[in-house]
Amino acid sequence: MIENPNIPEAVRAVAADGTQLRYALMEMAREMEDIITLGRGDPDLPTPAHIVEAAKRAMRDGLTGATDVRGMEPLREAIAEHMRAVNGLALGSDNVMVSTGGQEGLFLAVQAVINPGDEIIVPDPRYTSYDDAIKRAGGRMVMVPTTREDAFNLRPEAVEAAIGPASKALLIVTPSNPTAGIVTEERLRAIAEVVIRHNLIVIVDEIYGKVVYPPWRHFSIGSLPGMAERTITLDAFSKAYAMTGWRCGYVAAPADVIDAMARIKQVTTGPVATVSQWAGLAAITGPQDCVGEYLDIYIARRQVLLEGLDRMGFAYGEPRGGLFVWADSSSTGIHAAELSYLLLKEGRVLIFPGTAFGEKWRDYVRITMLEPIETLRAAVERMLPVLERYRM
Repeated sequence: MIENPNIPEAVRAVAADGTQLRYALMEMAREMEDIITLGRGDPDLPTPAHIVEAAKRAMRDGLTGATDVRGMEPLREAIAEHMRAVNGLALGSDNVMVSTGGQEGLFLAVQAVINPGDEIIVPDPRYTSYDDAIKRAGGRMVMVPTTREDAFNLRPEAVEAAIGPASKALLIVTPSNPTAGIVTEERLRAIAEVVIRHNLIVIVDEIYGKVVYPPWRHFSIGSLPGMAERTITLDAFSKAYAMTGWRCGYVAAPADVIDAMARIKQVTTGPVATVSQWAGLAAITGPQDCVGEYLDIYIARRQVLLEGLDRMGFAYGEPRGGLFVWADSSSTGIHAAELSYLLLKEGRVLIFPGTAFGEKWRDYVRITMLEPIETLRAAVERMLPVLERYRM
């Protein structure tokens, strides 16, 4: 590891806390000019025009009153129909809730099914919003490691080994943030057998399910026999349709779970903004060409970024889905926290250190592909000399 004396003490002080370090780097970036941002995970592409027009039309026509806390019935019906056709889930509108983004859906689902003292099995690394939701429900996380050599796929035998007397649920994230790994159909079928045998609930986050890179494909565990009554599926319009700021997600689950979530939502955030729901309805029922077009853009960007990482000497897990590459900074000889600082300070490229996604991931960085191809190429050219300067 390079002990760089030029790293400010303020950055060193928070290096062990990934979330604080991430915010420290973002604060630094705000005070600098000409920064290429490869850290944040929000799509940079525009929301498709037909979705924007649907929202405008709803406002013009006065369709802005509050809806049922579960969401507009036409939207819930459309989500159920979409998930039946695309994901193979046996759903009706009573099995669907519209949430204020995917994160609220996660929070409500965890609050509805996890009681104090319950254990939930969680893949590691992971996006730390899961940690916050579980802790606030009084649950305890039991980590299941995933590895770069296995493309961060989840192993059924590792899941079963983590199950104990207090185990209540299993969290699955596919594709994963931050690893860009997927849980393959073969593994999901084996995991389903484990889950049924031990009578667990599954909370599966499929928000990147429409961003999967060929030849890989997305598969929903809730479609398997015996899984519908024990699976809570989280999704949102934000990634596939570039609608992050619209804050419109959805949850598919058994009706009693939806009822429990609705009771919590009624006394907290209330219904999702009606205009966003009309936009979501246009997204899920309108032309789907935009999903394929955006995926093609991400495929091209992914290729450019991977070629650049190969030039820089990074090792990484194969990114099979999502909008990130999870790269091993130890392959460059530079600690991830220091590398993140040096690339920002000297290369004006912002990436996030792996400790923002689990305390053990000190040798990893998350790099996003949410910039145009030419900007990604420019980022690589900026990063190369920094790496050469400090590489061991």
